[in-house]
Amino acid sequence: MLEKLEWLDDPRVFRVGKLPAHSDHTIYRTTDEIKQKQSSFTKSLDGDWRFHFSENPSQRLIGFEKIDFNAEQFDHIAVPGHIELQGFGQIHYINTLYPWEGKIYRRPPYSLSHDKSYKGLFSEAADNTVGQYIKTFTLPDNFAQHDVHIQFDGVEKAMYLWLNGHFIGYSEDSFSQAEFDLTPYLQAGENKLAVEVYKYSTAAFIEDQDMFRFSGIFRSVRLLAMPQVNLVDLFLKPTVDKQLHTGNLSMSLSFDGKLAGTSAKIVVQSPSQNIVWQETVAIRNHVTPSSAVIENVALWSHKHPNLYQLLITIFDANQNIIAVVPYSFGFRRLHKDSHNRVTLNNVPLRLNGVNRHEWSPTGGRTITMSDMTKDISIFNDNHINAVRTSHYPNQIPWYNLCDQNGIYMMAETNLESHGSWQKMGAVEPSYNVPGSIPEWQDVVLDRAKSNFEQFKNHPAILFWSLGNESYTGDNIAAMDAYFKSVDDSRLTHYEGVFQNRIDEDRISDVESRMYAHPKAIKDYLTNHPKKPYLNCEYMHSMGNSVGGLGDYMQLFDEFDSYLGGFIWDYIDQALYVTDKVTGQQVLRYGGDFNDRHSDYEFSGDGIVFANRQEKPAMQEVRYYYGRYDNE
Repeated sequence: MLEKLEWLDDPRVFRVGKLPAHSDHTIYRTTDEIKQKQSSFTKSLDGDWRFHFSENPSQRLIGFEKIDFNAEQFDHIAVPGHIELQGFGQIHYINTLYPWEGKIYRRPPYSLSHDKSYKGLFSEAADNTVGQYIKTFTLPDNFAQHDVHIQFDGVEKAMYLWLNGHFIGYSEDSFSQAEFDLTPYLQAGENKLAVEVYKYSTAAFIEDQDMFRFSGIFRSVRLLAMPQVNLVDLFLKPTVDKQLHTGNLSMSLSFDGKLAGTSAKIVVQSPSQNIVWQETVAIRNHVTPSSAVIENVALWSHKHPNLYQLLITIFDANQNIIAVVPYSFGFRRLHKDSHNRVTLNNVPLRLNGVNRHEWSPTGGRTITMSDMTKDISIFNDNHINAVRTSHYPNQIPWYNLCDQNGIYMMAETNLESHGSWQKMGAVEPSYNVPGSIPEWQDVVLDRAKSNFEQFKNHPAILFWSLGNESYTGDNIAAMDAYFKSVDDSRLTHYEGVFQNRIDEDRISDVESRMYAHPKAIKDYLTNHPKKPYLNCEYMHSMGNSVGGLGDYMQLFDEFDSYLGGFIWDYIDQALYVTDKVTGQQVLRYGGDFNDRHSDYEFSGDGIVFANRQEKPAMQEVRYYYGRYDNE
């Protein structure tokens, strides 16, 4: 298939040549590699790439992906990293409005009528910047005779991919992993990878989150050698009986490769490293081992984040080890009863949560493991037991850290279309997307599927969130139905039905509102509520705020069906710059980068500054969250 620039204009095209989403397991050659946390099946492509920047599609370099293209005049850029933080393009912070409002007239395709497709909407746009990346690599010797895939952990907003001049694929969904098969076009010796990244596509209509609007390859990139027998997907389903005594682990495994005569040994170890179950199975494309029954099961919770360890060892027909796959998981029982009480392990669930953007004052949304571990430390110090991944899937290590530290997660799908239904504060959904528009359904369902498939095995996730501030409609309902069809161990969340009650019986397992007064919550919970109540955002932490938190916390004592919620938000979005007068590093917010229109210091509403220094407001959070920091 030949690539088409018109895909940028069409919400029906969002993945071409992209492999299906799957679990986030890592495959190693040996158990020693597991101990070293380094797989020889993996080759990082992070680092220096060659780069060319264009102001719009018409100015991009045609043919840059070809092997004989001379790129000596290209600049250099760091991957991962945002284009705008490396000297190209415009740094821009905006909240609900789309970045082009007041400058360029745009409406989402098919939103005003089914024949409105808007040719050239982004493919011919004057404001759609383009980053063209080149990376050359030579395959490691131990990749020989293997199929080879490439994984991009995050690229904003739309990317085209070539290898050695051959088109490989196209992807949107900035915050979900994109994986492609490079095998057909690999060659001996040096290979040329080319990536073309567009700041805008129709994806921009449903990625209208309150944040700095960046572009580029902002998360890690790697090559993966596929073992002779490859574990494609792992789905663990741990359950616990009502008495919390016996755990039952069922699982489904998907394999591909040369399967004849091969087998897999599956071992489960307890948190104390005792083997509690094992089985050897013959490998087929789809394998369902026997259920593992574990007595006196150690439960996973905030205070006791007990993790069991699964190890799958894959053998060839001669019993030689081909690959090993470890995975940590936990047993816990999340239950909502007929009285709208939600319990975890038979204890009322209380969420002392925060909303968290991924953020660094030097890297923007390109964050490090050090940033993540610091956040966990701050959570633990201040009795924060829950996090909403506002408003998109986060980096994989964050989910592992939440598993290990007992942090309850609301895993949010990458969807926000705020500017399509709210105009200057008014609810006005005349061209809302995704709404009930058929042409927008597949793209949002694909985002829901990517969120679920990648993170389905993490015990920390208690809620699947359908997205943020995208109004309501058939397509949101289809997302809710999808999550319920694949996972009965978690609850679904979505706040937007509060804007239009027509869909409240088919969307979200919880009543969720933004910034409701404690009295409004009381009124809901005392008048025959249909659902338990959860604050997806409350205690907006801008300026000298977070006073009155105690009024919300007191609701725990009054209502069994009150779940608490997530403070907006955890961390300021601000960037270090060198002050021209003092020469010192200082933090700058929206509007400080000649970005217009902007929502200015609205980017600074965290309980920690962008450099993770705690604000005075954290004292109140620590006090009240500490009073209710239990199971």
